Amino acid sequence: MTVELTDRIEMAESDETTLDELFERLERMPVPEGYKVEIVEGSVYMTPQRWTHWKIIRRVLRQLEDQFGLDAEIGSDVRIDFPGHLNGFAPDLVKITEGAVPDAQDRYSPDDVELVVEVLSRSTAANDHGPKLKAYAAAGVPAYLIIDPYGARCHLHTHPKDGGYGSELTVDFGEPVKITETSVELTITTDGFPRD
Repeated sequence: MTVELTDRIEMAESDETTLDELFERLERMPVPEGYKVEIVEGSVYMTPQRWTHWKIIRRVLRQLEDQFGLDAEIGSDVRIDFPGHLNGFAPDLVKITEGAVPDAQDRYSPDDVELVVEVLSRSTAANDHGPKLKAYAAAGVPAYLIIDPYGARCHLHTHPKDGGYGSELTVDFGEPVKITETSVELTITTDGFPRD
């Protein structure tokens, strides 16, 4: 279940409200343990993490670490501000370009992102396929992988151009996802991904 908190948080309707102000307000709220909090186009989403969700993230994380090493900058549920109106996302997994340096607030720029992996939740699937896809493309993220445990499929988006992606590949669980012709050259095996 996802709780949209837009009505419960006093948010200014002006363009002067910043993501930092919104996240500061959220930090003062009692967010239940085990919930992921994101701001997508100015709306706050709190989503409980499920075991299926985590098992897929863990399997992909291990493959990223095997490919890029334990010292690679790979994050999970860490805030990155993306283009568009009030987009403070916390991707399930994000691979940062080697040598990138975080800012004074210990945050990376969307320009530093090479790969984003999102595992769908039923209640926020529209965000992953809609506003997030557009924001990742606008930021020039070379590869965006959506993993759908309900449909047992992976959707890979590559070649960002004009606010969208020029290439989309859909792969069923059990088949490898080959990420090629990007700054991230990687094959992710999907054998053993759990289904919901």
